[in-house]
Amino acid sequence: MTLVPVMTLVPVMWAVWGALVLILAGVWIYRSRLERDEEDQIFIDDAFSHEKLAQEAIVAKVNKVQPIMRMMLIVTSVATLFVIGYYLIDFFQQFK
Repeated sequence: MTLVPVMTLVPVMWAVWGALVLILAGVWIYRSRLERDEEDQIFIDDAFSHEKLAQEAIVAKVNKVQPIMRMMLIVTSVATLFVIGYYLIDFFQQFK
């Protein structure tokens, strides 16, 4: 016995999962592009203060994206578990 008709749940489930994966991929690519210009350097001389400020700006942007990245990883993981769970329940109901 299913609570929601299969014909309406499956396409919506896959559409939501696909949208979440696309958003996660977009955030991941954005963070990767930011990190590409990040350098691990220690600026001792004040003559390189402009480079130090540029690196601090990059680090600030990456730190701003990190919580969004974690949230999207969690939401996408939960959606993936939901999809797997749906098909496991469907698999076991086939043998009743």
